[in-house]
Amino acid sequence: MTQGRLIVGPFNRVEGDLEVHLDLADGAVARARVNAPLYRGFERMLMGRPPSDALTLTPRICGICSISQSAAAARALADAGGHAPAPQGAAMAALIHAVENVSDHLFHFNLFFMPDFTRPVYADRPWHGQAVERFTAQTGGAQRAAIGARAALMHILGLMAGKWPHTLAIQPGGVTRAPGASDKVRILASLTAFRRYLEGTVFGGPLEDFAALSTRDALLGWDRGDAGLFLRIAADLDLDRLGRGAGRYLSFGAYPDAGGHAFAPGIWRDGARAPLDLADMVEDLSHAWMLGPASHPADGQTLPDEDMRADAYSWCKAPRLAGAPMETGALARQVIDGHPLARDLAGGGVLARVAGRLLELARSQAVMEDLARGIDPAAPFMDPAPEVQDGHGVGLVEAARGALGHWVRIEKGRIASYQIVAPTTWNFSPRDAQGQPGPLEAALVGAPVQPGETTPVSVQHIVRSFDPCMVCTVH
Repeated sequence: MTQGRLIVGPFNRVEGDLEVHLDLADGAVARARVNAPLYRGFERMLMGRPPSDALTLTPRICGICSISQSAAAARALADAGGHAPAPQGAAMAALIHAVENVSDHLFHFNLFFMPDFTRPVYADRPWHGQAVERFTAQTGGAQRAAIGARAALMHILGLMAGKWPHTLAIQPGGVTRAPGASDKVRILASLTAFRRYLEGTVFGGPLEDFAALSTRDALLGWDRGDAGLFLRIAADLDLDRLGRGAGRYLSFGAYPDAGGHAFAPGIWRDGARAPLDLADMVEDLSHAWMLGPASHPADGQTLPDEDMRADAYSWCKAPRLAGAPMETGALARQVIDGHPLARDLAGGGVLARVAGRLLELARSQAVMEDLARGIDPAAPFMDPAPEVQDGHGVGLVEAARGALGHWVRIEKGRIASYQIVAPTTWNFSPRDAQGQPGPLEAALVGAPVQPGETTPVSVQHIVRSFDPCMVCTVH
């Protein structure tokens, strides 16, 4: 079908339910509407509960990014009480969080994104045989290696977080476990082993060499490891032109500690970086099955429209910053942090988003190693925070998929309001009152659809380049 309408979904290898409604014309997508068809209601569950319950409930929004939710909740509660975590505790929370994000990037590349290139539709491409060997589900060599490397890296979470997912290790005052000298050695050994895997399998060379790439042309010249195979595929299929974005990016800043953020917060708009300012942030409800006026999350509420009015088409709200949709994720973080390669890729499509993830994978290794080397077993890792009776706060973190914010208001020792805006809420938002499409909806316009395709492969590449987590979108 190259004319008319097409509904694509649910998508496999995506966390949660997703539908994409496409209007087709002249063999391409002319208009897209993205539907998050599942409502869960975590924000409603938190109403009236003690503030500390947020630390238990919000990580259960998702089994993939539960530490991101935990870190955001802890920061929101600390902010509401005017409390600062112990510096070493903040550093260990950053390390725990980085391990989860890196693990997520690794699985996205190997298990979620690259298997699409093993499809028979690409059988005539010169790289197809290698893609089949490396990325066929359950049997691909790259997938088996990634599963083993990820399991070994997550020993750090077993040591510091007690369990994964849904740890309670991250608290407003720091972390619950103080690592000793032997723990520091074990953490560094795990990171050394993970570096060996990345350099031997994913990148085929030193991480610092990949992180030193500064232009798109230099990137496409990288021919080593599984990253090199992806770049060969990307050049052949011209994936940089597929699913291009508007070049507006948002980051809340990743891995904060006493010295600042490892990856800086801010926004990127009109080709320039600006400081992060959320005063003009609004959640638009015009095309969401939600009731109430558009408002800032600090003043927002979650009231599902049980009648599901006809002019709406998703349970996802439409967050906007200064009236504009913003893309978030690894590429956004690296653009805003000032990396020259990311900035050369800004506004790009599938290639840019996946390359941004690979770039962050390489750069995050050094971040984790620095945090581990900085462990001081003699320092306190927890400064206990009192239970908040009255106050309001915000917790801003960067999940693997992008900017995650928790806004809480506490009255008389109970949660009076709790609002969450997740990365996929930004990226997969519906249209707003001005008719502006969300980032994915805009990126899908122009995607080619071949005759007879009911699940267009180009649409799948674009969707997966954003790495959606729909259960987080609708909490």
